[in-house]
Amino acid sequence: MAEPTARRRGRGEDAIYFDAEKNRYVGAVSLGFGPDRKRIRRKVTGRTKQDVRDKLKALHAELDRGLRTSSTYTVRQAVADWLEGGLPGRAERTRSVYREALTPLMGQIGNKALRDLTAGDVRGGLEALSDRLSTRYLQIAKASLARAIRYAEAHDLVGRNVATLVDPPKGAVGRPSRSLTLEQAIALLDAARESRLNAYVVLSLTVGIRTEEIRELCWDHVDLDGDPGAIRPVPPSVAVWHSVRQGGDTKTAKSRRTLALPQTAIEALREHRKRQAEDRLAAGALWQDHGLVFASAIGTSLDAANVRREFRKIAQVAGLGKGWAPRDLRHTFVSLMSADGVPIEEIARLAGHNRTATTELVYRHELRPVITTGAEVMDRILSRGR
Repeated sequence: MAEPTARRRGRGEDAIYFDAEKNRYVGAVSLGFGPDRKRIRRKVTGRTKQDVRDKLKALHAELDRGLRTSSTYTVRQAVADWLEGGLPGRAERTRSVYREALTPLMGQIGNKALRDLTAGDVRGGLEALSDRLSTRYLQIAKASLARAIRYAEAHDLVGRNVATLVDPPKGAVGRPSRSLTLEQAIALLDAARESRLNAYVVLSLTVGIRTEEIRELCWDHVDLDGDPGAIRPVPPSVAVWHSVRQGGDTKTAKSRRTLALPQTAIEALREHRKRQAEDRLAAGALWQDHGLVFASAIGTSLDAANVRREFRKIAQVAGLGKGWAPRDLRHTFVSLMSADGVPIEEIARLAGHNRTATTELVYRHELRPVITTGAEVMDRILSRGR
């Protein structure tokens, strides 16, 4: 009986062969000839012939759909393309938030070819970061990756978006915010006097506005004189109408509020305005006038990380130790107001909370049901503490 012979590959069929050097099977699809008359091929590899056949089938499906996937186009490149061209009209800060969230994940899967990326790769990359990044941070990273791959899909660079198949894992528990005692608050204010952040610290502590609101605060929204001669006297105040959030909006509708300024804050802001005028003169042509109350030495917006570093130096000088953050000043405001007897409803209104439950569950460090109000309370508290 004659032995069966291998069938000769027909014209136009894919080639499958064994590459001894790679110790893998290779499948090749011919795409015709280029301008130089050289044959154009797309190749796939696998441990078995069946693996190769499956990959060839998927490759043909991509070709039929007009996709232009590449073995050299990485996840990192896809993310970079999305950050560059996929966020029209978005502020640079928005891009920086996405970039910061994606950087750790790119360290895990960034070098992988986008067309070879699997849901398991994405899940594994996120899980590898779950012991050091918060749940919220992992959610942002996963959502940003999904949007980057969707952008690549729209440009026919990948066949499907595997990131949408993954649920981000639970991340590390973040550090809960803390509140300073009255004695610690006084020590911090004393330590901040010589710092460029003095007015920032004073305003945050005595008015309780959010860090994202204070960094976007403009001089146009600060009234250091008021109108005491009006029929209804107007006190010095600060209008909290914007934040560094996307579009400049505050966190909630109730976050848009105008707050009277305690005398301590008025004095600090007047001194800060003099210092900023000196910065403007020193910077000369380099000065960029954005009207910001708290700006760099050339007028640009402050970076949150730089603010944290400077604040921690002040806390160290005040003898408070490590681990304090600017957001703790807002918690301190709520706690000091509560300790002095301000009702929870009034504190919530001053803090710009939608519900008193937020004030109680998130910001409460000490609450007592007694009645009084804002700027006058802070002046009395701080003068008594000194």
